[in-house]
Amino acid sequence: MSSSVPSPFAATDHRSVAAPLRPSSEGGHTLRRETLALDGGLVIDPATKAIAPNISMSVNNMLVPGDGAFSADGVSDLTALPFLYARWTNPTVRQLEQRMAALEDADDALATATGVAAIAATFLTLLKKGDHLIVSDVCYAGANELARRILPDYGIEVTAVNMSRIDELAAAFRPNTRLVHCESPCNPILRLTDLTAVATLAHRHGALVSVDSTLATPVATRPLALGVDLVIHSLTKFINGHGDALGGVVCGRKELVEKIRSRAGVYLGASLSAQNAWLVMRGIDTLFPRLRTMSDSALRIARFLSDHPRVTSVTYPGLTTHPQHDLAKHQMDVFGGMLTFQTEDPQAMAIHLARRLRVAHYAFSLGHQRSIVVLLDTAEMMNSTYRLQGAQLAAYRAFAGDGVFRLSIGLESVDDLVEDLDQALSP
Repeated sequence: MSSSVPSPFAATDHRSVAAPLRPSSEGGHTLRRETLALDGGLVIDPATKAIAPNISMSVNNMLVPGDGAFSADGVSDLTALPFLYARWTNPTVRQLEQRMAALEDADDALATATGVAAIAATFLTLLKKGDHLIVSDVCYAGANELARRILPDYGIEVTAVNMSRIDELAAAFRPNTRLVHCESPCNPILRLTDLTAVATLAHRHGALVSVDSTLATPVATRPLALGVDLVIHSLTKFINGHGDALGGVVCGRKELVEKIRSRAGVYLGASLSAQNAWLVMRGIDTLFPRLRTMSDSALRIARFLSDHPRVTSVTYPGLTTHPQHDLAKHQMDVFGGMLTFQTEDPQAMAIHLARRLRVAHYAFSLGHQRSIVVLLDTAEMMNSTYRLQGAQLAAYRAFAGDGVFRLSIGLESVDDLVEDLDQALSP
């Protein structure tokens, strides 16, 4: 950029970086992720020296001769250009992208308006007519329905596979398989995916791997280190953590992210607003202590529910009773803030809980600072989203029975949550 026009990413502070922090040439050390959650991509305002990120609400920016704005033809990396138009790049959104890239140890990241927009951007960039996608048979409903109902309309072949069974995944590959999309833990049944095994198999077949890591977050799992090519988050959930902003992100190698940015970021129009980017960064500041507190609380509540007379089953990766507990210990640094439980007559219990809960809230969504619980009825989930049959349905029911109560643990006193759940579950 021109020296007469200060870049929003000018090196006015040692924390103003345009990529994940690396060891310095002066022999410095790599910052830990707890620090990167605060300082990754942080830009100190060159005029006011403000530490908190600015919110740049301007849609357009000045074009200055000599700063690259007049020679944009053929530029594949939009982030190499000055800020021109907010749908392409925005200073506040760019800080968020750099923060997420730092946390995932990725080259770059593209932020989008929602989590499903990040998934759609990935699918619609990497897949074309005649290509084949393998998708987890149980994953976020928006991703599952987009893959299985919308993509075939555009000539993209789709196969849904239980990703916890590597032999089934291996059998699903075709010569035209281009992408494998998985999730770990998967929403809503908290089944895990062995990401290293999936990535190894996919790469052997020349396919890329994307993983929705929303429930894990970078605090628990770093998929790129396990061989995955792209990691996707719904920023709306744990990363924002306050239930007040929508957002999504896809992180990975620069050439892949730039391909997605230049196609979906420009033409699909699902740009993240500067206001929401600022709110998400506010949430990232406390991501590590929040997730650790939630994980500690979730384990205690999971153990409490396991012994409750009205509860018939509990699923939580941190419990030894989880069928993939060993994988969880290998792949997750913490076990997360999500658990599920089952009861007799779940429909009646749902009404019971909605009426009696005083601390936790009976509502959809997850990953917020307040605890949220909702029933996900198996028959309804099959009718509305997954439509599984045979062995796949049996595998789902092994985790979910007739329905699971999905409980997202918040930051309330764990004693208050235990007491609230105990009184709400009681006859």
